Amino acid sequence: MNEKELKEIANAIRQDIIEMLVEAGSGHSAGPLGMTDVFTALYFGGVLKHDPKNPEWEDRDRLVLSNGHICPVLYATLARAGYFPVEELKTLRKLETRLQGHPHRENLAGIENTSGPLGQGLSQGIGMALAAKMDKKKNQVYCLTSDGEHDEGQTWEAIMFAGKNKLDNLTEIMDRNNIQIDGFTEDVMPLEPLRQKYEAFNWHVIEIDGHNIEEVIDACNKAKAIFEKPVLIIAHTIPGKGVDFMEFDPAWHGIPPKPEEAREALKQLRSLGGKIKSEHE
Repeated sequence: MNEKELKEIANAIRQDIIEMLVEAGSGHSAGPLGMTDVFTALYFGGVLKHDPKNPEWEDRDRLVLSNGHICPVLYATLARAGYFPVEELKTLRKLETRLQGHPHRENLAGIENTSGPLGQGLSQGIGMALAAKMDKKKNQVYCLTSDGEHDEGQTWEAIMFAGKNKLDNLTEIMDRNNIQIDGFTEDVMPLEPLRQKYEAFNWHVIEIDGHNIEEVIDACNKAKAIFEKPVLIIAHTIPGKGVDFMEFDPAWHGIPPKPEEAREALKQLRSLGGKIKSEHE
């Protein structure tokens, strides 16, 4: 796909996210909107080896979502990629839905891990990467994490383990949006210098603009060429990207838009190009 097509898909996914959240009446807004370009790059930019028609394909790459609260972007991406009908997105967080508020591995094709409590996803990804090494498989493991979950001690134990075991088939993509539920990360629990901390534990680190889809693709391709080190891609993102009243505001970390806010959000996104059918126009 060319750059224009990838941007159109990302825009459609952002609209899906707004539609899902307003329909559910609960959920997280800022993170899913902020990570949409990264997910678009992974699933539509030729990064991930995956097959929606054969989701259990043995040679597929694995995508582990540690920060499970941003699952609306994962669900919308999987639906747009053909894993299940787009219409099912409107069932987010409803009783008996397959689209739970945090992903459940056995509920839905394309979900590789169950997530909810923060700080565990990197350990799950490490298990998959280590198993692939032991089985002499070529699968890549991509683990998506939040910056805020680096307040968790288990995350740092995992970072040390991956570096020590030279897991060069593991790429972590950190959503560096600088917010968490209680405010800005550097006010709650300062994280910097993140790059130097990871490098001290034998990781190769790449920093990118998380909204430049070509830059995301390029960084993931570079990660595949790194030998005997796991790779961290620090994706600098804007929480609430694409909706001006959500951008950079920690208050939108864990709330959905009201119907009138959803209408305004969809209007802004459609002004960027591309439309999807909406009940909230």
